[in-house]
Amino acid sequence: MTMPAQTDWSVETKTRTSTLFLGVAVVVVIVAAFAPFYASRSLIQDLFFILTMLVLAQGWNLLAGYAGLVSVGQQAFVGIGAYAMFSGVILLGLDPVVSILLGGIAAALLAIPAAFFTFRLQGAYFAIGTWVVAEIVRLLVAQWKMLGGGTGTSLPRSASREMFGIEFLKDTFGFKTSAAADVVTYWLALALAVATIGVVYWLLRSRQGLGLAAVRDNQNAARSVGVDAQRIKAIVYLSTAFITGLAGALIYVQKARISPDAAFSVLDWTAYVIFIVVIGGIGTIEGPIIGVLVFFALQNTLSGYGSWYLLVLGLLGILIMLFAPRGLWGLFTDRTGIELFPIRRRLTGGPFKQSSKGGPHG
Repeated sequence: MTMPAQTDWSVETKTRTSTLFLGVAVVVVIVAAFAPFYASRSLIQDLFFILTMLVLAQGWNLLAGYAGLVSVGQQAFVGIGAYAMFSGVILLGLDPVVSILLGGIAAALLAIPAAFFTFRLQGAYFAIGTWVVAEIVRLLVAQWKMLGGGTGTSLPRSASREMFGIEFLKDTFGFKTSAAADVVTYWLALALAVATIGVVYWLLRSRQGLGLAAVRDNQNAARSVGVDAQRIKAIVYLSTAFITGLAGALIYVQKARISPDAAFSVLDWTAYVIFIVVIGGIGTIEGPIIGVLVFFALQNTLSGYGSWYLLVLGLLGILIMLFAPRGLWGLFTDRTGIELFPIRRRLTGGPFKQSSKGGPHG
């Protein structure tokens, strides 16, 4: 006796390409982790820059590309994270590595009153509001005399030399102190970049990610089906602030010198980040990865040309927005259909017949 035809459907997000890419990505991360043992110190510093800018870009992309919150004040979280790290080292006597966590916490705490103010604004007013918040924080920090006031300060040499992991690298692998410090910060940057991409991908594939996409596409429609738009935006804003604060603290552990103008630079920590996301592809995880590599290549090639360097960056950004609004990755995926981090749910499977013995037949 043959049972009637039934259907066996399933929802999937991964593809054959994404599965293959996962394997390649694991190999790349492992190779990158061992880079300090075969790469020059200058290359390690370049990779540190790429990784930290990638973290900042992924955070801004999550905020603007998925939550629709276009901020031009992310330097507030970079700066407060860096200053929180410095205060932990100088005022509390903590290890710089431990103080990096203080940077993330301080940035998340700053995001609470900042959100209370900026979330009352919409569109361009929200963007301007975030910049105002950043400027207020910069002016307040410039009055902090214990951390150098407007001229800034440096990490104590003893703290930089005795940072967690340095003695192990010196004794075990023979690194010099300065090179060992670069290796420690590089490994932390690599871990933070991998964790940031992983968390963003997990979030976008979760139920909250579906709600986030609904809020971005049509906030009123999302509310009509029970999505708490304000709550989701607040979670994303606080999460992005925490990630950005960690990155800011880590950047200034490596720099070991801070000032309000540098830590709260809108050009370095927001304008460049926006450029990276726009040319790479906003609203995609792959976009910031492509964007940061293009930005680094352009910076190394054109930085010696002074103001012409900024002019070329601006011109390239305009051209990308005109002829490839979804960025370089968007242009590529539109033509090939390839997604390395697929988040769209696809219905797979189909009808099958079941025999009297219960075995499926195609």
